[in-house]
Amino acid sequence: MGTLTDVPGIRVGHVQKNTDGWLTGVTVVLPPPGTVGSVDVQGGGPATHETDALDPTTLVRTVDAVVLTGGSAYGLASATGAQRWCEENGRGFAVPGGVVPIVPAAAIFDLGRGGNFSARPTPEMGYAATAAAAAQGEGHDVGRGNTGAGTGALIGRGQYKGGVGTASVTLENGVVVGALAIVNALGLPFGATAQPAQPAHGAPLNTTLVVVATNAVLDGAECKRTAAASHAGIARALNPSHTLADGDTVFCLATGAVALDRSDGAARQVSLITLQSAAADVVRLAILDGVAAADPVATPAGEYGAYRTA
Repeated sequence: MGTLTDVPGIRVGHVQKNTDGWLTGVTVVLPPPGTVGSVDVQGGGPATHETDALDPTTLVRTVDAVVLTGGSAYGLASATGAQRWCEENGRGFAVPGGVVPIVPAAAIFDLGRGGNFSARPTPEMGYAATAAAAAQGEGHDVGRGNTGAGTGALIGRGQYKGGVGTASVTLENGVVVGALAIVNALGLPFGATAQPAQPAHGAPLNTTLVVVATNAVLDGAECKRTAAASHAGIARALNPSHTLADGDTVFCLATGAVALDRSDGAARQVSLITLQSAAADVVRLAILDGVAAADPVATPAGEYGAYRTA
């Protein structure tokens, strides 16, 4: 099924804590320099940082790292650590005197799931996850399930454990499209035989976070449209999705190594539709992978079982 790191140059780092009241973590996607990015938010309860900078009409086109984190809005502090790592390594938008790293972030709600409401990701965890990503080799395996930002993820109104999933596909023209998902959803996979009527562990506060990456050449507007199209994969995988209680967010990164056929208007249209259709497919697979890879967890706050299809 592949991984996000099948896209050349993409690295992923995880850091997590799951003892002494903790059940949370950080995942950082570190792209090669010059990677173009955008984002599309369709959930009703997002917790995000620097997403406005990814609007195609703004000044900066490139992304230095993407932070996916637990801890709800508190956990967005982990992006500060990722930014510090990027600055130390000369990654960022050049300004007089130095660089300003462009590090968008999004968070899932997992507060208190380990037993301690104050146990949430820190800037130090964001720094460590970025360093872990940078230390990986080309095409490295990606941790799945109860790791990184998926450590405290739940699905099915808090009844089952969610987690990290990933998938990829290579198209006939050599374009690789990969996805990594943090599955922390109100709903369950389509085909579920039971859906709990009430939240199992307090209010249903959820979010599925996704990073889609490709080696294709895309501009900011095309990244934005690809991120939007990729939300179809969330809707195909989870029922329900994009609710008022979900902060569903998709980032799109394009490393620009493989040119699409843009010989005329029709060719460009077919190339983009094919890529965006593939993106939605790999998002669906990544979400199902995250559910399948998640293991049960018991903490002082509750017991979260593994969801398994019949």
